[in-house]
Amino acid sequence: MRKRTKAREAALQVLYQLEITQESWEKAIPLYWESHPADAAIQEFSNQLVGGTIKHLREIDEWIIKSADNWDIIRMATVDRNILRLAAYELLYQTEVPPKVAINEAVELAKKYGDTESSKFVNGILDKIHKEHQR
Repeated sequence: MRKRTKAREAALQVLYQLEITQESWEKAIPLYWESHPADAAIQEFSNQLVGGTIKHLREIDEWIIKSADNWDIIRMATVDRNILRLAAYELLYQTEVPPKVAINEAVELAKKYGDTESSKFVNGILDKIHKEHQR
């Protein structure tokens, strides 16, 4: 598995944990790395993704709500919601990550961690966010 893929997977796990425990991300990240050691590049990119997602959470959620027809963000599966947040952060705020890469990585996370329909759901919403953001 590539380093950035590992970093995205770790970021998803931290975001999921944060939502479940309501812990601060400043505390959760060091605890995560204590129990899931990884090299510095993976930790750095993952921490950047988590911090950026948390920093822009309100705007990211607005994009998701706007793009998720007939879906209340609170009723989405927790894992799907956090995959969407992570990928939306990359689409909206990370200029060095090609949009296609961010979407494909999110779809792969959805296949691994979501249910049977998660990957289609994630792909559809992220595609809408990407197209609307390009305008």
